Amino acid sequence: GKIYVLDMGDPVKISDLARQVIRLAGFEPDREIKIEYTGLRPGEKLYEELFHETESMVSTNHTSLKLAAPRITDLELLSQSLNHLTKLIDERNRDEVIQQLRRLVPEYNGHQGEPESGQEADQKQEVNSASS
Repeated sequence: GKIYVLDMGDPVKISDLARQVIRLAGFEPDREIKIEYTGLRPGEKLYEELFHETESMVSTNHTSLKLAAPRITDLELLSQSLNHLTKLIDERNRDEVIQQLRRLVPEYNGHQGEPESGQEADQKQEVNSASS
């Protein structure tokens, strides 16, 4: 049960990558092919965390490879919590599902564009239904 983390080097901007792919295809970026920024969709992030700040990283014999020491949890408690989460999902209790996710994964913040509560989502659905 070891988790290895590979040092992948410096981050690459997606816009730089897009321009490079356009050039490799024989076109000129922004002239022949426009790059359009659409913003984040639900669930997308600007950056990816490989591990949590509370997880320690241990050096290995390879300079580009680290060993992550994950947080340890009680498997029985985790099983009970996941069963409770499944029950809340089956009941379609959105607000409690989010609260349970936050208890299970303290770093969980939801995703971009997520309504604050199930009530707001219901109101949005009612408005959309009324305008149809």
